[in-house]
Amino acid sequence: MANSLPDVVAAALRVLDSYGLEFCSMRRVAAELDVQPSALYHHVPNKQSLLALMADEIVRDVDGEDPRALCHALREAMLRVRDGAEVVATASAFRLGVSDVQKRLADLVGDDAARTLLLYVFGHAQSTQTHRQASAVGAIDEDPDLDASFDRGLTLILAGLGR
Repeated sequence: MANSLPDVVAAALRVLDSYGLEFCSMRRVAAELDVQPSALYHHVPNKQSLLALMADEIVRDVDGEDPRALCHALREAMLRVRDGAEVVATASAFRLGVSDVQKRLADLVGDDAARTLLLYVFGHAQSTQTHRQASAVGAIDEDPDLDASFDRGLTLILAGLGR
């Protein structure tokens, strides 16, 4: 049976979650689907396009009625997938994905404020994922304050925006 684009994206997310972004190659995604790497190019032109689709899938269910809820939902979505924050932040930086979340946030607070909030959420989520991965292998102690520190920083930014 032929694989569909959603099959390819789902396989790529499984590879990402199992091996991390560094080892999420087209070859490994193809192996996950039991096809040759060239078969993937019937669905996506390159790895960057696949990463954008992965980012869109990671944030697909992100929703919130206000900026705080939207930022928390975005962070939680990225943290659910290994290296999810890096995938989403990279796709956003290259304007390859996650534009729906950015647009919804901009509708709530304006373009500049939305970009500031996104960069904060991306950065904190990436730092949290790095810290949790290092802690999981015993390289550093676990930090129980990561979620609270995110909320404190978000409160500061929103206060500065008058929200």
